[in-house]
Amino acid sequence: MTSPSASAPAASNSGSGSGSGVLRPMRARHRDEAHRAATPLELFFDLCFVVAVAQAGMQLVHAIAENHAAEGVASYAMVFFAIWWAWMNFTWFASAYDTDDVPYRLVTLVQIAGVLILAAGVSRAFLQQDFLVVYIGYLVMRLALVGQWLRAAASTRGAERRTALRYAVGITLCQVGWVALLIAPEGTRPWVFLVMAVAELAVPVIAERSMATSWHAHHIAERYGLFTIIVLGETILASTVAMRSALDENDELGRLAPIAVGGLLIVFAAWWIYFAVPAHARLASNREAFLWGYGHYVIFASAAAIGAGLEVSVETAVHKSHVSTTVAAAAVTIPAAAFLLTVWLLHARHFKRGVAQQLTLPVSALAVLACTFAGEWAVLAAGLVAAATVAVGETLAHRGRPRPEAAAISRTG
Repeated sequence: MTSPSASAPAASNSGSGSGSGVLRPMRARHRDEAHRAATPLELFFDLCFVVAVAQAGMQLVHAIAENHAAEGVASYAMVFFAIWWAWMNFTWFASAYDTDDVPYRLVTLVQIAGVLILAAGVSRAFLQQDFLVVYIGYLVMRLALVGQWLRAAASTRGAERRTALRYAVGITLCQVGWVALLIAPEGTRPWVFLVMAVAELAVPVIAERSMATSWHAHHIAERYGLFTIIVLGETILASTVAMRSALDENDELGRLAPIAVGGLLIVFAAWWIYFAVPAHARLASNREAFLWGYGHYVIFASAAAIGAGLEVSVETAVHKSHVSTTVAAAAVTIPAAAFLLTVWLLHARHFKRGVAQQLTLPVSALAVLACTFAGEWAVLAAGLVAAATVAVGETLAHRGRPRPEAAAISRTG
């Protein structure tokens, strides 16, 4: 997962989602392969991962609503890292080595089983600080990927083989290191997590120092975009369920309507802003691919947390939580602001012209944070700010568009 400009193998697998072979050599696909798109298996993989995201979001809601926000956010960050990192590693591996033969499919299904095991352990991790089941699920996913890298090593030679073996060894060593999270005293676990997270993040950097894997820019951008859509969809689903439950138990439509409208505006604006610029164009020539890929931890985590915050706001509106209106509002505005700012940092800023366009998202993020103190109208106010961000950005882009062909890369977000 390094720069596209680094050297990469030119060989290509004949299969691209067709499942035409029982067993094929796992050789790298072409970086410039035409019509490279997400496969049905990858889409299934994403949907199953969102089950774990939903569980993490649900527990975050309970933690914040019970006035244990600090502990809940810490547990959420750790659990979400496991989900996101396993998803991301598979995504970049598949972009380079998807053979879509029988062994590849079976090992991918094992990884799906692993995330479902992880999802089953999320509540224990939050409520009892017991990460055993989460670790087992994570271990299943990671060792399955080790098997894929070993298979790639067996089908290649030279620098490409060394890269595959470095991945296999690095991932395996990290799984041994994660055992410390299970046996460390509870107060030291956040520090153990930080050390091991850095170790995990270092594996691709070390593995690809001499040769980059041949990931496909369009494919990677599509995979990240699809997962963003799925997470935003989960946010809408979670908030809708909370809204329905509140309406069934309480006749508080006047209190809930502003939250519903504001929440929808935030999610709609998040989608618009994320997809307003062609991420693949930046990836195709970007030596900061690690930063782009790693930075999506904040994008995915904040997008899912918006849904949790909306649920907390609903519960607070109907007096079912133990937090103030300001805290409930912050549960929405903080992740919404983080989403806007991170999208700007990762790729939107590279497509801006002039100070006004560059400042639109950062200023909007600050404005969303300021909405925290708007009381019962905080979520609606944040939604209106997000919608205004889209409108202002589109207006500025239109005015600054010198040629019709520039329109595709001079937009909001």
